[in-house]
Amino acid sequence: MAEKKSKLTEIKTKPTSASVEDFINNVTDEQKRKDSFVLLEIMKKASGEEPVLWSNSIIGFGIKRYKSPTTGREVDWLRIGFSPRKASLSLYISVGIKEHADALKKLGKHKTGVGCLYINKLEDIDMKVLNGMIDASLKRE
Repeated sequence: MAEKKSKLTEIKTKPTSASVEDFINNVTDEQKRKDSFVLLEIMKKASGEEPVLWSNSIIGFGIKRYKSPTTGREVDWLRIGFSPRKASLSLYISVGIKEHADALKKLGKHKTGVGCLYINKLEDIDMKVLNGMIDASLKRE
């Protein structure tokens, strides 16, 4: 089967120059704010990258070009990141969260989407397992 042609697709979610710390300090839920600063340090240390605010709601570390195997479309997206959403903390640690199936069984209280991990608060999960998932995602290129 012929390989699909690559085409870089421009998406609405893009890096900004806004302050990540100001963004976190404006999170109204105190627990989410505290957890956000913990995640900020964990992801900064694991990635070796400085955090960047993407479209005023996602804190990302690094940029990676992802290619859809079905359409051939490519997008530039963060390597890892998170967002302190109203309902939960959304963690972007993999394009396909199912890659972490074994770790998810040990993680603790969470939900998943196609590419997101949703956590209410960090005390609900095993931080060693989360750190392992983050490291595994960063090693996968």
